[in-house]
Amino acid sequence: MTATKRIPVSEPIWRELSELKQPGQTFDQLLSEIIEREKKYRLIQDMKRIEEEEEFVELEL
Repeated sequence: MTATKRIPVSEPIWRELSELKQPGQTFDQLLSEIIEREKKYRLIQDMKRIEEEEEFVELEL
């Protein structure tokens, strides 16, 4: 059983979230999509940073 939690947000943020929500979509679904997008974005940023800053060595196979 999943517990329901409340997250206080300001009125401007509530309006922006409401504008992002598709008809029939719950806020839970919307937030889940936003979280997944952010995780992918952070992964890509980390990969770019590693590619630019790290030193690589060739492995012999």
